[in-house]
Amino acid sequence: MKVNRRTFISSTAAAVGTTRLTTASQRSGANDQIGVALIGCGGMGRADIRDFMRVPEVQVRAVCDVWEHNLERAARMTEDQPSGRAAGFTDFRRVLELKEIDVVVVATPDHWHALPTIMACEAGKDVYVEKPLSLTVEEGRKMVEAARRNQRVVQMGTQQRSGLHYQEAVRLIQDGVIGKISRVSAWNYENETPAGIGNPPDGNPPSDLDWDFYLGPAPHVPFNPNRFIYWFRWFWDYSGGKLTDWGTHHIDIIQWAMKADAPLSATAAGGKYVLNDNRETPDTLDVIYEYPGFICTYTNRVANQYAPNGRSYGIEFYGSDGTLFLDRSGYEVIPEVMLEEEAPTPPYLAQLQEEGGGGSSTEQRPLRKGRTEYIRGQGSDQHFPHVLNFLECVKTRGRPISDVEIGHRSTTTAHLGNIAFRVGRKIRWDAESERIIDDDEANRRLKANYRAPWTL
Repeated sequence: MKVNRRTFISSTAAAVGTTRLTTASQRSGANDQIGVALIGCGGMGRADIRDFMRVPEVQVRAVCDVWEHNLERAARMTEDQPSGRAAGFTDFRRVLELKEIDVVVVATPDHWHALPTIMACEAGKDVYVEKPLSLTVEEGRKMVEAARRNQRVVQMGTQQRSGLHYQEAVRLIQDGVIGKISRVSAWNYENETPAGIGNPPDGNPPSDLDWDFYLGPAPHVPFNPNRFIYWFRWFWDYSGGKLTDWGTHHIDIIQWAMKADAPLSATAAGGKYVLNDNRETPDTLDVIYEYPGFICTYTNRVANQYAPNGRSYGIEFYGSDGTLFLDRSGYEVIPEVMLEEEAPTPPYLAQLQEEGGGGSSTEQRPLRKGRTEYIRGQGSDQHFPHVLNFLECVKTRGRPISDVEIGHRSTTTAHLGNIAFRVGRKIRWDAESERIIDDDEANRRLKANYRAPWTL
């Protein structure tokens, strides 16, 4: 199958559509303005509103964080807006009371994704929520239900879906360019030895941080620097390690490309073998997911960063006619070279032919190239188009490209890998009922136990 990439790109762009939102070089009337609030003003939250503010219709009217240092940093970013500096809040519930807010961006630690999203939907706001969607499967389902019940637009921040080259790669796979795919592999490799994130002692939180509010529904523990700002990802009370952090991005693309909503089972092995730090999540992890017709593996290690061809992260789809590698910088299709298509000679007959001087059957079957050609696609912008897709759906009331249901399914698969690891056995998944089959212990991990007064 030969592919002309220029034609392919044109057809892909037509298929995914183009946004009608104005960009920074265009103008809009005051009546078209979209009032935005940011809940969670860390690095990702500030990156989010930076792209939101590239659209003239958007006015960031409120920013909220339990750490006033980051709250002030986000507020300063908004000073040059026509509407002026955004108001600052430390309690997200006050933000949701504001009538001038149409859209809420939730960029908190993962254990705080569900409640603000659900409450924003109940308050009539649309939501852009960072990945992973939830801390537990139960949270994710309730987020979907809140969005549907209140007819809200909810987009998860798996921005790779909005990158043109990811869309091209998915189309190539679904068009059968690399043949029948029996295995997909995704990985993240790093080396943080020996100290990892270190072992700082518990202590007093910064004076301008509400530590109890930061913990929220999670168990109360003393302040520890590693449980705060980015490294919270390595503690089970707040996140799910690299599998939910980066693996959700990979799984989202894999399930999209393979037209699969959920795995049939998950098996995991690994542990904290090397790093001398206080993280709880493993430094070495392998997960095998079984899907109808193929298997998928996810590998994470933070004690060795060697990667074939220097690719420290990515996805590879292994097809009968070729292999497709994909990451944020681009994609590459490598054709297979195989024997000619003809009925193979059974080995015992081949031996008889050799004895008769006929030569081996393998030698008589010439090699041929696969049915595809080498194809390469360059990387493309992902985050800003993802924001534009969401804002367009805010206007049209359509479903965004990373709709909350899609986000829930991608995040759920990551959760299942962690559950399999933590219970130490293979789990089988009933996607319709969202229950693990015949495993009460594993099913208990589908649900979060909230600390009072917070309830789901």
